[in-house]
Amino acid sequence: MEPERGEPSCQRRPRRSARRELQQTRPPMADCELQVGVCQDMCPAAERARRERERRLHRFEVAPGRRGEPPRADPRRAVKEYSRPAAGQPRPPASQLRPPSVLLATVRYLAGEVAGSADAPRAEVAGFVADRLRAVRLDLALQAAGDAEAAAVLEAALATLLAVVARLGPEAARGHADPVLLQTQVQEGFGSLRRCYERGAGPHPRQAAFQALFLLYNLGSVEALHEILQLPASLRARPPLRRALAVDAAFREGNTARLFRLLRTLPYLQSCAVQGHVAQARRQALACLARALSTAKGQALPLDFMVRLLALDGAQEARDLCQAHGLPLDGEERVVFLRGRYAEEGPPPAGTCQALVERKLRGRTLEDVVMAEEEEAVHRPGSPT
Repeated sequence: MEPERGEPSCQRRPRRSARRELQQTRPPMADCELQVGVCQDMCPAAERARRERERRLHRFEVAPGRRGEPPRADPRRAVKEYSRPAAGQPRPPASQLRPPSVLLATVRYLAGEVAGSADAPRAEVAGFVADRLRAVRLDLALQAAGDAEAAAVLEAALATLLAVVARLGPEAARGHADPVLLQTQVQEGFGSLRRCYERGAGPHPRQAAFQALFLLYNLGSVEALHEILQLPASLRARPPLRRALAVDAAFREGNTARLFRLLRTLPYLQSCAVQGHVAQARRQALACLARALSTAKGQALPLDFMVRLLALDGAQEARDLCQAHGLPLDGEERVVFLRGRYAEEGPPPAGTCQALVERKLRGRTLEDVVMAEEEEAVHRPGSPT
C-alpha cells in the first residue's frame, strides 16, 4: 500500500490497519452525495439510551447525585463514543451525525471541562478524550462540510489530543491509555488536517502553526521534513514554521545548547508536540558530555550547569538523570564523569517537563490555547529567534 501523503514513515507512523480504517470513512465514489448532520447534542439521544441500558457510561458522562440508583446519562456531559464503521453497512442517518458547529462545541467541552480534570488519573482522562475525539473526526468524515469549517474542527481536536498526551508522562503505561494507539491517533489527526489543507480551500489562518506542530511531533524524520519543505515559501516563512525548522536543524546537528534554548522559547502547543523527543535529546547530550569529559580519575561538573543546559526541572531531576545512566555523584551538587561508567539501559527517563511545557500555560486554560494558540513565541530577553 502506498503511504498517504502527509504521514511520515517514522517511529510514530500509523499502523496499516488504522490507516485503512480511516480510509473506510471516505465516500466510495467522487460523486457520492454526503448528508449534513443535524444532531444538536454531543451524544445522540439514541446512543445515550442504549449505553444507559448496557451500563457503558463513563463516569465523566453520568448525571451526578444518583447514589444507589442505576447511572443515568447527563445530556450536558455525555459525548458520542467512537464506533468503527462496519464494512458494507449504510452510513448513519443525519440524526446520528453532529454538524461541524456541534463538533467544535464538543471539542471545546472536552478541552475545557474534561482534559484538565483533577478528579481522575491523567491516563483515564487521555483515554476518554482520545476516544471521543476519534468519534468527532469520524462524524466529520461522514458528512458534507466545507474545508474551512472542517479544518477548524480538526485543528481544535488535534490540539486537545496533543495536550492530553503531553500531560501523561510516565503514567501512560499504567492502563486506561495505550501509548501506541494514542500516537497512531495523533498521526491520523495530522493526516486528516493536512489533507484538508491540501485541498486548497480556505482561509486557514492556523495552518503554519499546525504544520509546525507536525514537524515537531515528528522531529528528526526525513519524511516529515521533506513534506514541510514542499510547502509554499510564503508559508514556510511564517514564525511558527521558521521556529520549528530551527528546532529540527538543532536536533539533527546535535547542537544541544541551541536546541534547548529554542525549546524554552516555544509556545505551549509546540512544546506539547515536541515533548516526546525531549528525553532522547537529553540522553544524547549526556552521552556527548560523557565522551568529552570522562577520564580515569573522573571530572566533576556542577549539577546546576546540567539543569541550565538541558532545561531540567531542578537539581533532583539532574541527579536522577545522571544516576539512571550510571554516572556517580560527588555529594549533592556535582556529577562525576568516570571513564566506562556511562550506560544506557532501556528508554531514557521521561522527566517532568514543567519548565519546557506545563508552565507555559501562564494562567491560560487549555480551552483558550486549543481554540486560539498564539503564533508568536513567548521570548525571553535575549532568546534566539
